[in-house]
Amino acid sequence: MSRALILTAADELAAGRPYAERSEREHSVPDRIAEYLQNAVTAPLHDLVQNPARRLRRIVDQAGRHEEALRRAGDAELKAQAQRMRARLRQRGFASDLVGECFALIREAATRTIGQRHYDTQLMGGWALLQGKLVEMETGEGKTIAATLPAGTVALAGYPVHVITVNDYLAQRDAEEMGPLYKFLGLSVGLVVQGMPKPARRQAYAQSITHCSNKELAFDYLRDRAVLARRSSRLHLALEKLRGNALRDEELVLRGLYYAIVDEADSVFIDEARTPLILSSNVGPAEEQEVGGLALDFARRLDPDTDYTIDLVDRTATLTGAGRAELAAFAAGMAGTWSSVRACEDMVTQAITALTLFHRDHHYVVTDGKVQIVDESTGRVMPDRSWERGLHQLIEIKEGCEPTQQRETLARLTYQRLFRRYMRLAGMSGTASEVAREIKSVYGLGVVRIPLHRPSRREYGPSLVCATRAGKWDAVAEIVERLAIGRGRPVLIGTRSVGASEEISALLAGRGIEHTLLNAKQDSSEADIVALAGQPARVTVATNIAGRGTDIRLGPGVAERGGLHVILTEYHESRRIDRQLFGRCARQGDRGSCEAVVSLEDEIYTVYAPAATRWARRLAAGGRPPPLAASALRRIAQYAAERRSAAQRVQNLKQDRRLERMLAFSGRSE
Repeated sequence: MSRALILTAADELAAGRPYAERSEREHSVPDRIAEYLQNAVTAPLHDLVQNPARRLRRIVDQAGRHEEALRRAGDAELKAQAQRMRARLRQRGFASDLVGECFALIREAATRTIGQRHYDTQLMGGWALLQGKLVEMETGEGKTIAATLPAGTVALAGYPVHVITVNDYLAQRDAEEMGPLYKFLGLSVGLVVQGMPKPARRQAYAQSITHCSNKELAFDYLRDRAVLARRSSRLHLALEKLRGNALRDEELVLRGLYYAIVDEADSVFIDEARTPLILSSNVGPAEEQEVGGLALDFARRLDPDTDYTIDLVDRTATLTGAGRAELAAFAAGMAGTWSSVRACEDMVTQAITALTLFHRDHHYVVTDGKVQIVDESTGRVMPDRSWERGLHQLIEIKEGCEPTQQRETLARLTYQRLFRRYMRLAGMSGTASEVAREIKSVYGLGVVRIPLHRPSRREYGPSLVCATRAGKWDAVAEIVERLAIGRGRPVLIGTRSVGASEEISALLAGRGIEHTLLNAKQDSSEADIVALAGQPARVTVATNIAGRGTDIRLGPGVAERGGLHVILTEYHESRRIDRQLFGRCARQGDRGSCEAVVSLEDEIYTVYAPAATRWARRLAAGGRPPPLAASALRRIAQYAAERRSAAQRVQNLKQDRRLERMLAFSGRSE
């Protein structure tokens, strides 16, 4: 973090004045080789010789020296010290002794305002975040409060801070819970959520610390880039200001990309990086329902064995020679889209895709007559998102909804390129070690593991692999009856899709088991449902909405009965998402247990390891496969899925760079 930016005057940090961001540079082949050797050889050897946790623990000693004096000081004196800290940080930067004193001040303020005192391990995590690291803290170890240390320190230095998380619910929760602490220190807090008008967004980003989701930030940045167009340098903005032309300045909402702390960083940097960010606008009339309906009707008539092929991994459909011949005969003499061979083939393949690869209550839900995409990694609806190239309209027609207008791309960017533009970037996650090498290579963030505050008491049960989906649900219901009804323990059942959550919900209801359902259709009740999920004998069925960021507190007597029990009912494409769900139990030293109950009919097996799944079925012989075979099958399927996702992220980044070069040559921005 440059001293020049720290010393920037506050009045120079209004939106667009200057619009700071790190410039991108293409690495040469020697640079990439050197970077690979650094990540694969030098860095691990360095960490082996010098334990990172031991180095981070020094900040605990630095903070401890000031603890007694700060505890004796009154509120007015603490606030005065916070104001004096501003000038000292601007003068000296982030020297370890000064940061230790600042951390001690923030810890004492947190004790008085929000009733929470930072643990020593959270001080270590905060120091790593301030150094621009990705901090891996076990789920339940308090990443949110740990982030207040670097966020407060950097904001006191006069540097705008973005605290970024995966959804509006968590952004609003964190802003409300940590707001009193920041305000005590003399800092202002902003919140950006979906649906806010531009003036409110501009005001929120003008605060010392702004909480927002990754999607809201990304699209605000893309809109700013569209406004800035070609003339985006600090010099151009200054010249416009001198000429009295402040129109573009007033259109901008961000103050640039200074310092970001990304919560659930592996989800943002990895899981959501598979899909590029596209800013678009409505163009022309809506897709004619008659044309789309004809394409869907024709697609339904085609024979899947002879007329087209489906690639379940790439989620694409391709017409065979026989299928193209059928289409040519069908479109003969027709006008419009059907008169173009390429256009009608594209529409029909999209229609096949809509019918065979996108399913209601799995990939999308229908609410108030609208098709809304469900983000699989978070389980939440994305109301402002739509599929490209007419696919969204075809799905709307398939579901009997009014088709929306086609959309034209205005700007396009990947998360990989967006976050690398921050002057300083840091991240937090409970599950980053599996993708540490990719995060280091793409984002330049080293992963640092923080030790547990208290030893984990989580108990892992053996995985249960059933032959059929029906057998899986019966096994889940039996576990619920044994633990929730028989022992009074709360049970959280995690499902991968809305449809699966409703399927097990219907089975539980049929058995007379009271439970609560949380999925994309009930996300407005999320806070209330999560707050009660740890009460005695409580049964909660949830999609991945409950998989990240949710803190389920145990009710009276629950810990003595064994704590919360988590059941994973379908493995995800990433092992990290499975770990996030298991992390809902046994937090901060509490008791808890978890297990996986899956079936050989689950998508992870049938799509990514079909041959190995057939082998496992033969071994099962109508029952359950041997444990070793089930474990091997899971590893094969998830390894294939993770490799495919990694390749897709690399391809997205390469395509984004190609488009950037093309647009730069044409004189346009991204």
